[in-house]
Amino acid sequence: MKRILSVFLATLMFTMLAACGSSAKAETTSTQAVTEAQTAAAQITAAETTAAAQTQAAETTAAAQTQAAQTTAAAAASAAHSDVLVAFFSATGTTKGVAERIASVTGGDLYEIVPANPYSAADLNYNDRSSRSTKEQNDKSARPEIGSADISLEGYSTIYLGFPIWWGEEPRILDTFAEKYKFDGITVIPFCTSGGSGIGRSGPNMAALAGSGTWLDGKRFSGNVSEADLKSWIESLK
Repeated sequence: MKRILSVFLATLMFTMLAACGSSAKAETTSTQAVTEAQTAAAQITAAETTAAAQTQAAETTAAAQTQAAQTTAAAAASAAHSDVLVAFFSATGTTKGVAERIASVTGGDLYEIVPANPYSAADLNYNDRSSRSTKEQNDKSARPEIGSADISLEGYSTIYLGFPIWWGEEPRILDTFAEKYKFDGITVIPFCTSGGSGIGRSGPNMAALAGSGTWLDGKRFSGNVSEADLKSWIESLK
């Protein structure tokens, strides 16, 4: 009987020890699984952080490159800006040709004063007392609308202002231009084209309307005046 009891107790102890071992092994396995999951989560977080940092760095670089390009473009535009402007109104193209030659000699920027309502051949018929140009020149208060985009005069110190002579004076659209802008600190040099009529009082007329700037009397040229002659005139003004 004692032998049987001893065998039973030994078996019971073995079973208990085996159970404890299994429990410990299970706990170890569970702990290891948790550790591996935490490690994997940390690796994912690190990868996401790295990706986000790379994306932000790329965006920052792109923004910096864009800003640099804009700054370069602005600097180039500023460098290209002359302090001389050649503004002109040309109904038939004659004054435009002279303006382009003056711009070539001075290195100035060109600006065309384009009427919102272009002049037709009939409008320019000075033999017709009812033509548009005749009516405008007979009306000192006429102010034809300018259709070309506005221009900033900032940075210009000299403006050559060209036009054809109509009935001994500047066309009324030049009066519109003179009243529209401020010419403080700017020397305005009128020039005109005609078949024979002089520039008359065009310069003083526009100076009175502008009320700002230094206006010279200006000079009349034929449509075929050479660059050499224009250069001599321009140098004589200095």
